[in-house]
Amino acid sequence: MSTLVIYGSYRSDRMGIRLAEYIVEGLKKTGVAAELIDAKAIGLPLLDRMYKEYAPGTAPPQMEALATKIKAAESFIFVVGEYNWGVQPGLKNLTDHFLEEWFWRPAAIASYSAGRLAGARSNLTWHGILSEMGMVVISSTLMAGPIGGTLDAAAVPTGAAGAALEAAFPRFAADLAWWTEAAKAQRAKQAPPY
Repeated sequence: MSTLVIYGSYRSDRMGIRLAEYIVEGLKKTGVAAELIDAKAIGLPLLDRMYKEYAPGTAPPQMEALATKIKAAESFIFVVGEYNWGVQPGLKNLTDHFLEEWFWRPAAIASYSAGRLAGARSNLTWHGILSEMGMVVISSTLMAGPIGGTLDAAAVPTGAAGAALEAAFPRFAADLAWWTEAAKAQRAKQAPPY
């Protein structure tokens, strides 16, 4: 199973990267080929043209490389922060460069924030966004907050919040694995309707 873990903060002192790294390592322990996709490291420009709007072979190299990875992945985990009750612009910008590339595969959401609500409002908002992007959003979710009291700088769970994250992760990973296998089997049995 191959999963892209997609993270989108552009802040200089970003702490959500800890959750993304924790998830990648946790998935690898279960035998999943997980890769972190860091929107800041990729550095796509503000959306002007979607990947599909470029003539073949003319998209910016980092966009072409990411499109290839998205098309090859069997599932996705979006690690989402919350800015003023909303979504992070860097992550939204990255996702909006693509559309059909996401279709017919499951997605999971892991949210975080500096406060005790753990990005719940962004988590909820991303459910609708990802569904509109053609993915099946699984019901299990991870929430970490306050992020600084959940994972230390090395992405190791700490305190009661870290223990809660560790307790929730196995079900989260198993739910995504189930849906990934189900979607894979269905795609092998029948072509998507469009």
